[in-house]
Amino acid sequence: MVDWREDKLPPAAIGPMGWLRVVMRIIPFALVTYGGLLMLLLARAVEAPLCGMARPVTPYITQGVCKAALWIMGLRVLRHGAAMRERGAVVANHASWLDIFVLNACDRVYFVSKAEVANWPGIGWLARATGTVFIARDAGEAKLQQGVFEERLRAGHRLLFFPEGTSTDSLRVLPFKSTLFAAFFTHGMEHVMHIQPVSVRYVPPVGADARLYGWWAAMDFAPHLLRILAQPRQGAVEVRFHAAVAVDDFKRRKELAVHCEAVVREGAALA
Repeated sequence: MVDWREDKLPPAAIGPMGWLRVVMRIIPFALVTYGGLLMLLLARAVEAPLCGMARPVTPYITQGVCKAALWIMGLRVLRHGAAMRERGAVVANHASWLDIFVLNACDRVYFVSKAEVANWPGIGWLARATGTVFIARDAGEAKLQQGVFEERLRAGHRLLFFPEGTSTDSLRVLPFKSTLFAAFFTHGMEHVMHIQPVSVRYVPPVGADARLYGWWAAMDFAPHLLRILAQPRQGAVEVRFHAAVAVDDFKRRKELAVHCEAVVREGAALA
C-alpha cells in the first residue's frame, strides 16, 4: 500500500475556462490579501507605540481580510460552536495552508508555526505581520521559545497550535505531539489557562478528489492555489469549536494532548 504522504494529487488539468476563473479570482484575492497587509502594517505602526504587546485593532483587519479571501475563492465556512471567552490557547488539526484563512476568519488568533515559514515567499510576510510565533526544531532553544509563549499568553494573545506538527491530506488526524503543551504547565500558567480544541473538516465539491483541499508533504504552494482557484464549484469547510478545558484539570501535558487529540479527531470525523 502506498503511504499517504507519497500518494500525491495528480497534476491539475486547467482548461481555458479554468484559467479564466483563476484570473477572475486571483486578482481580487491578491488585492484583498496584500492590500489588507498594507493596512495592517499602517495600523500596527500606530498601535505598537500606543499599546505595546496589545493589539486592539489589527486582529480585526486580519479577520476581515481572511473572510473576504475565502468569499473570493468561493469556499463556504460552516461554523459550529463558539470561541471560548476564557484566557488560553487553541489547538486544531492541520490539513492545508487554507487553515490559516479559515481559522482566522472564525476567531482572532495568533498562529504558532515552524521557523521555516517566516522565509517562505509571500506567506512569510503575511505570517510575520499578523503576529505569528515562529518556533525552531532545536531542543537548545526550547526554554527561550517557552518564554516567548508565556509572554504572548500573559499578554492575552490567543495562540493557535497545530499539535500534529505537519499538515495532512485532509482525510486524517495525526497523533498530537505533547511538546508544545509544556508551555501551559509552567510558572503558574496552568492555574489560569484554558485550551479549546477545534476540528477542521474540508468537504470537497461533488466529483472532486476527496483530498482537493489538503496540502501535504512537499507540495508546492502555487500549483495548489491555482488548482483551488480554477475549480468551477467550491466545497465547504466545517469548523467545530469544542468545549474549552482548564489546564488545571490535567496532571501532565501528555494527558492534555491525548484529550485534545481525541476531541479533535471525533469532531473532524463528523459528517
